[in-house]
Amino acid sequence: MKIREIEPIVLTSKEKGSATWASTMIIVRVITENGAVGYGEAVPTLRVISVYNAIKQVAKGYIGKEVEEVEKNYHEWYKQDFYLARSFESTTAVSAIDIASWDIIGKELGAPIYRLLGGKVRDRIPVYANGWYQDCVTPEDFAEKAKEVVKTGYKALKFDPFGPYYDWIDERGLREAEERVRVVREAVGNNVDILIEHHGRFNANSAIMIAKRLEKYNPGFMEEPVHHEDIIGLRKYRANTHLRVALGERLLSEKEAAFYVEEGLVNILQPDLTNIGGVTVGKSVIKIAEANDVEVAFHNAFGSIQNAVEIQLSAVTQNLYLLENFYDWFPQWKRDLVYNETPVEGGHVKVPDKPGIGVSINEKIIEQLRAEPIPLDIIEEPVWVVKGTWKNYGV
Repeated sequence: MKIREIEPIVLTSKEKGSATWASTMIIVRVITENGAVGYGEAVPTLRVISVYNAIKQVAKGYIGKEVEEVEKNYHEWYKQDFYLARSFESTTAVSAIDIASWDIIGKELGAPIYRLLGGKVRDRIPVYANGWYQDCVTPEDFAEKAKEVVKTGYKALKFDPFGPYYDWIDERGLREAEERVRVVREAVGNNVDILIEHHGRFNANSAIMIAKRLEKYNPGFMEEPVHHEDIIGLRKYRANTHLRVALGERLLSEKEAAFYVEEGLVNILQPDLTNIGGVTVGKSVIKIAEANDVEVAFHNAFGSIQNAVEIQLSAVTQNLYLLENFYDWFPQWKRDLVYNETPVEGGHVKVPDKPGIGVSINEKIIEQLRAEPIPLDIIEEPVWVVKGTWKNYGV
């Protein structure tokens, strides 16, 4: 089936949820010449306008191509776009189109994506909670909300305890972070994983000081402890702490993922199907990690279409650690977009069996929330943190 149309669609609402970066969704609708429809999702963050326009450009390379030929189509775009390996806008655009293509293929064959990739190795996907700590500043704020999270059945939760610190951290910041982590550990007990989000914002020396202060609380992993591009700093960090490193949400290609894995820089790889190349590249990255005894925990922080396809890939990932989950802290409209077909129950999500990405799409929600791409306002609190947490509390 040849691709006839590719349409980027921006969705937003007054209901924003816990994450500023995810207050908007960019979805892609692919339509074939015989009328088959598939959906994918791209990354919004601060680049809604540029990603929206990138999808229009990448679409020029896909329209008229056979939708089933995902490998050929990806590599044709790789050939055309000289800067693909260095362009987030291009990689997220091609990822969204690729996901929509797999959605169509699954619908054509009457099978969910997991069946097209060899079948699932689990029926239920274990997930960890993220987004739960909106407006948490004091240790008491974190402890109270953490208790609420584990009461619903989650066995792992992730949070950023570092307040407004960026690049470096001082003794006050270390005390505040440690106190937040200490009370969360006490609140959830020793049988729940606590995962420490650094958001890739510290120099190596500060990250090592953080590791030394927090290692006694047995974190499941330290996510992006240093700036993403700081390979030297990451090697220094690895040499000075035994804590497990998780990273991968900003990786843009199979080769980039292979570098981090084969250099021993990561214990838990976090590829994001909406910017690494969709299902086509994602399935290869899983195998690279598996061959090197690295676990996988897909980055999953944007919207309900991303969530749906990453549930499908998690189902076929033997080396899965956990799947990130914002679903319970999404604005309601994101759950409504997929008819709430991927609910979390007891810290797990049942793998859906509908063809393609496994869920139905509510077209009425698309028409109700369709919006023009506009630039986001810039305020002191960066868009990449959970809202209301960029603060000290005065220990």
